Amino acid sequence: MNSRSAPSGTSLAERARRVIPGGVNSGQRSIPGLTDLVITRASGSRFWDADGREYTDYHAAFGPPLLGHNDPDVNAAVAAVGQRLDLCGVAVTDGEVELAETLAGLIPSIDKVLLTSTGSEATFHALRVSRAATGRRLVVKFQGCYHGWHDSVSLNVISAPDRVGVPDPISTGILPEVLDATLVLRFNDVAAVRAAFAEHGADIAAVIVEPVPHNVGCLLPDQEFLAALRDECTRAGSVLIFDEVITGFRHDLGGWQRISGITPDLTTLGKAIANGYPIGALGGRADLMDLFSTHPGAPAFFAGTYNGHPAVVAAALATLTKLRDEPVHEHVYRLGDRVRAGLTEVFADLGVDAVVTGYGSVFVSYFMSGPVPRTYDDLLRNDAGMFIGYRRRLPEHGIFELPLNLKRSHISYAHTDADVDRLLEATRAAVADTLAAGGVTELAGTATMGGAQAGTATMGGALPNAAGGGS
Repeated sequence: MNSRSAPSGTSLAERARRVIPGGVNSGQRSIPGLTDLVITRASGSRFWDADGREYTDYHAAFGPPLLGHNDPDVNAAVAAVGQRLDLCGVAVTDGEVELAETLAGLIPSIDKVLLTSTGSEATFHALRVSRAATGRRLVVKFQGCYHGWHDSVSLNVISAPDRVGVPDPISTGILPEVLDATLVLRFNDVAAVRAAFAEHGADIAAVIVEPVPHNVGCLLPDQEFLAALRDECTRAGSVLIFDEVITGFRHDLGGWQRISGITPDLTTLGKAIANGYPIGALGGRADLMDLFSTHPGAPAFFAGTYNGHPAVVAAALATLTKLRDEPVHEHVYRLGDRVRAGLTEVFADLGVDAVVTGYGSVFVSYFMSGPVPRTYDDLLRNDAGMFIGYRRRLPEHGIFELPLNLKRSHISYAHTDADVDRLLEATRAAVADTLAAGGVTELAGTATMGGAQAGTATMGGALPNAAGGGS
């Protein structure tokens, strides 16, 4: 199709909205100010839209393409396996065996592992088997952590100030008794953890945590906090689950558990495991994993038609091979350091109160004064108007960071020093323009993953909009 006959982004987006609710297939893909964005090509550190505009991509689909978009080695592995094998849905393939062995060799907590298609499925099964193993009801999660779309953990992610400290579901349609079985605590608060176990320890089936809460940018964990989780779970006989869907492989081949030296009972993985191909994994102690119905006679049901699909398994094996054999982490860590230092200088030059933080290849700039934030409460000081405002202007300079409040940005193996130079130049210009415009005051639907009204939609009416999931 030549450029004259190719449909524009606007016309394609209009067609999408006629047949796809909201025109997108995930709740945080419809971005105010960018509702006509249609992506037609991606390669390396860039993507292109239907109107031919080029963007250097730092959003990176919430983080999966650690190697960069359309990595040729990963794509070649997928193409090769497609010449000999597709989905048969019985027994096991050679690739699944190799991938399971690889994951067990890399992740300290994993004795045995099961594959899923998404990270949400992995966290769902982690909670299910924890309850099966313990016979207990309660689950502990932390304000600001996102563990997928399922009911037990669909609350208290990006909450408004008046919803912190109370149940704050991100969706309607969840049974109140399910929400009542989840205790929400403050991240990095050792005293709150010890108090919860003192009161409820005999009924706590599991504690699930992002070891680094990246769904609100980057809250780095205190070592004392992670150690307290391990101590209290061990003492009470509860299951400690590290949700490493984001941190796994992006920060280290052994995940955050290898960085911290704290070993959970179960680990969930996804995103960077296969450079963007749809795969997740749940692994951990053999006695827990053997409770799944993949082990004959075991009580916790586990199934999925597409689990271990040969194409995504090949993608994962090729990705992990490249992460082991090439200086991927060295490269992205070096560029990450450059970005964080450069952004700090840009904001200082412009006289803007900002805290630049992150880890390795992840970076985020919070518009507030004071020390690096440790808890979600600290993030309530972030100026969402500035945060979203400058990111809405970055595409004018050929740079894309997701313009939603508190969302992190990512560097890939495909990014270069020249890309970092352009990012810093574009940020300087976009922040200056946002300051001149007074920030952004219209933030409806862009800053929350919470605040959903209780109740049920009926055929005769509709509920108000509430921002959905994300990662």
